[in-house]
Parts: sequence; C-alpha cells; structure tokens
Amino acid sequence: MSSTEEMIGRSEVDDIEAILAVTNSDVDAVEHVVADNADAIFTWDYTLARPALRKLYEKAKVGQWNATTDLPWDTEVDLEAVIKADEAAIGTGMDPNMYIGTPVEKWGEKEWVEFGMEGRRWSLSQFMHGEQGALLCTAKIVETVPWYDAKLYASTQVVDEARHVEVFARYIDEKLGGHYQINAHLRMLLDDIVNDSRWDMTYLGMQVMVEGLALAAFGFMHQLTGEPLLKQMLRYVMSDEARHVAFGVLSLKEVYDGMTDPEIKDRQEFAFEAAVRMRDRFLQQEVWERMEINPREVVPLVLQDPMRAVFQQMLFSKIVPNCKKLGLLDRNDAWLRRRFEEMGVIQFEDWTDTGEEYLKFELGQDAPAPVPA
Repeated sequence: MSSTEEMIGRSEVDDIEAILAVTNSDVDAVEHVVADNADAIFTWDYTLARPALRKLYEKAKVGQWNATTDLPWDTEVDLEAVIKADEAAIGTGMDPNMYIGTPVEKWGEKEWVEFGMEGRRWSLSQFMHGEQGALLCTAKIVETVPWYDAKLYASTQVVDEARHVEVFARYIDEKLGGHYQINAHLRMLLDDIVNDSRWDMTYLGMQVMVEGLALAAFGFMHQLTGEPLLKQMLRYVMSDEARHVAFGVLSLKEVYDGMTDPEIKDRQEFAFEAAVRMRDRFLQQEVWERMEINPREVVPLVLQDPMRAVFQQMLFSKIVPNCKKLGLLDRNDAWLRRRFEEMGVIQFEDWTDTGEEYLKFELGQDAPAPVPA
C-alpha cells in the first residue's frame, strides 16, 4: 500500500506550501519531452467483438464538425463586457468576506473584473493544454489497446482532440489576446499518464479522469456564460468529450471486473493522485501571481471558500459515478470511496455515468445540465 506522500508527493492533501511549491521553472519553453514506455500492439482479429465500442465509432463518424466553418469566428468578443455580464448573472464564484485581512479585501469591481478576465484566459488555456495531452494519449491508445474496435474508435478521437486544440488555441489567441503556460500540477499528471506503460492506465488517467473533469467543467461554463461564440464552441466540444469519456468507461469495465485486488489498488491510487492534482491546478496560483497577490496569502482561504468549494466539487460530478461504474469506489475495503469522502465529492456517486448518458450530449440535443434540476 502506497502512502499519501508516495502518491502525491506530500503527506497532507491540503498542505499549502507543498502545493504552491510545484511551479513551472521553464515558463518560456515551447517543447516538453516525456518518455513513452508503451509497446505498440498489432491485432489480426478483425471481428466485431465489442458492439458498444462499434456503436461509439459509428457515432463518432457522423458527429464530426469543422472548427473553421461551423463556428461564427466573426463574433466580436469584448472580454471585459463578457466577464461583467457573467458576474452580474452568477457572481464571481468567490465570497469577498473570506478574504478580509488580505490584499484582496481592498479590491473593488475593477479588480474583481480583471481577476475574472485573467481567470477566463487561464481556464481556457488549461483546457487547451489538456486537449493536447488528450491528443497524445489517444494516439497512444491507438497503438497500445489490443482490441480492434477500440483502435477504430480511438482513431476518431485523435481527430477530435486535434480539433479541440485548434479551437481553444484560436479562441484564446484571437479573442482573449494570449494564453497562460500549462499549470505545473496538470503537467505532472499528463507526464504520468503518458509515461505509464500500461494501456489501461492511459484510459483511466485521460479518458476517465482528465476528460471526465473537462466534460463537467465545459458543461458548467457552457451553462453560465452568455458569450455566444464560447457557448457554441463548448457545446460542440462537449458532444465529442461525452463520447470520449464513455469510451473509457465502456472499455475499462470488462478489464477491471477481471482484475485482482492488488491490481485494482494500483488503479485506485492512480485515480486518487489524478483527482488531487486536478483539484490543485484549479487553485489558479498563476492568476493570483499575475494579479500581484502572493498565493500563500489567499490559497488557504480559497480552499475554505464555500462558494469556490461548490464549483470545485462540481468538477467531479462525472468522475465519481464513472469510477463507481468501473468498480473502483468499493474494492479493497472502499479505499477510493474514503478518499473521495475526504475530498468532499462522494455525493455524486449515484449520478448517471457517462457510459449511459453520452447520447444526450449529441449535437441537436439539450446537453444535460451540470447541476441538479
């Protein structure tokens, strides 16, 4: 059994100093190399052995969209006006009373709007970097998964992820005026996923954990923003992402049902590590630094902010039911269940898993809301 420190590099999940010590030291780098230790697997079995995956493949073929021609790129985006409108409708997502005694206490509307603008640039930048991670991981799945039907579907996801990187990069560059470097916690997670030689870990790390959180985050932003181009872009991306997460759930279910408890424990620990790293990245330390606020003065309060906590918990609304579907919550004396209880996200366990609901995200449908009705 691995210790918490062995899994996430610190003994306490909320150790602020350890969280903030993880930073990018090469912010100007344009290339990052990670060793990929996996074998490429050919299969000579071309039979239709997994109808659910073939159904996904057929859905993917007819669900393609063109990022250049299907989105209204001529839409004018006044980021300041967008943030003011969004905050007028839903608030800042943070309780100003939580920050009394810090430099944030003196912030007025101007500073909160600026923080919102930087936060939007930062969030979409991390989505963009995560989509490139998905692009690499799905290309790896094409090589490493031993099943013919899975290779076919994964090939369509490579195209999807290329399109996602394209749209986020274009939106950030043309409409927001520049992007943030990848968050160090996100980069560490992507490095771990790419580096692992086991094909099912690529699925678990990317399809279930990273893409599951992204699907929830996209749904949350899609519901709350009034910016029409971003809203339509997110809706298109969500139609793809739901298939991607379903791909992970449908593929891993039969594999994990046949694994031993020690093998499952490895997957539970990996899921916990991924969950913590994704939560850590949403503390937005790079945004606080750009706002000339020492993150150490505010991040402990961010973790305690009830408004912020609701948002961060909602990001796990897809991950938790999918982990339950895969049997990861309750194996090994409910080890992962207890970790998710400690993180305050277990309440989502009975929500519909993505393997069951992905068809609801198809274009032309009303996408499921990310919050209970």
